[in-house]
Amino acid sequence: MKQDWKPGTMIYPLPAVMITCGSSPEEYSILTVSWVGTICTNPPMCYISVRPERYSYPIIKRNMEYVINLTTEDLAQATDWCGVRSGKNYDKFKEMGLTPGKASIVQAPIIEESPLCIECRVKEIISLGSHDMFISDVVNVKADEKYFDPITEKFSLELAKPLVYVHGHYYGLGDLIGKFGWSVQKK
Repeated sequence: MKQDWKPGTMIYPLPAVMITCGSSPEEYSILTVSWVGTICTNPPMCYISVRPERYSYPIIKRNMEYVINLTTEDLAQATDWCGVRSGKNYDKFKEMGLTPGKASIVQAPIIEESPLCIECRVKEIISLGSHDMFISDVVNVKADEKYFDPITEKFSLELAKPLVYVHGHYYGLGDLIGKFGWSVQKK
């Protein structure tokens, strides 16, 4: 038997990511977001949804670009801390011992400790209610070479131990169950 609940955001797990923004070191900021996702393959597009009252919101809106930095179990404390502290009061890079790196296309910094940094340019902003959605083109992806298999040249993000968010809690990923198409693959 199932219970009826009031409508809510119950699609989990979601990636727990750190968004970096700013066009100069004095403006750099980090914002933790879980309202994030892929919306198109070709052209590659994604979105983040941000509350307008967040410190990083006007920085992203003014510069119309940001970087999605995927997080790991090792980055869990920094991910959480950057989500509950305001960039108005703290230099989050300094406080968390994170390294701002140079992105290839956008001016916003990457987080060097992140295994995968997705550079984004805002295409459209949609006001939704509590959050505004930044629909964005993916203009570059920077992948940490230590997660590449030297023989197959495959990027293995699972080796980084990605962090996910489930209704107020952070988790690592579990065991591999299968790959796309494995249930219908000929033996």
